Amino acid sequence: MHIATIIVLINVILLTGCSGTMPNLGVNDSKLVSCPDTPNCVSSQATDEDHYIDPIIYPGSPQEAHESLLQIIGSEKRTRILTDQEDYIHVEFTSALFRFVDDVEFYFSNESAEETVIHVRSASRVGRSDLGVNRKRIERIRSKF
Repeated sequence: MHIATIIVLINVILLTGCSGTMPNLGVNDSKLVSCPDTPNCVSSQATDEDHYIDPIIYPGSPQEAHESLLQIIGSEKRTRILTDQEDYIHVEFTSALFRFVDDVEFYFSNESAEETVIHVRSASRVGRSDLGVNRKRIERIRSKF
């Protein structure tokens, strides 16, 4: 009887997914939304060590950086671009097994004339720990530039 209950629960999770509710995201006063207190978020604009990750630095123009980033996102599995604006991209990344959704944002700031600074934020919609998935994702994307 216990095995049947476990099987039903697993099926419910798989059928409904673990997408969670989409948070209110975007750029406000040149800032991405702050990370929550949970460890399943990284941001290049975070002020604390646990959530901070370096922004992506691109040696070319914002337009070139934007096009390169779209190509890199296109090479990643289980992605869906929700917003594609001149200075902002919002992408959903979905995990293969349990269909967890992570929101990943890229903000192209105009901090430097010689290079493009891309601020990033990657956060899980549900749960507390992500086992470092969001940080690894941003580092993987950075390495493809």
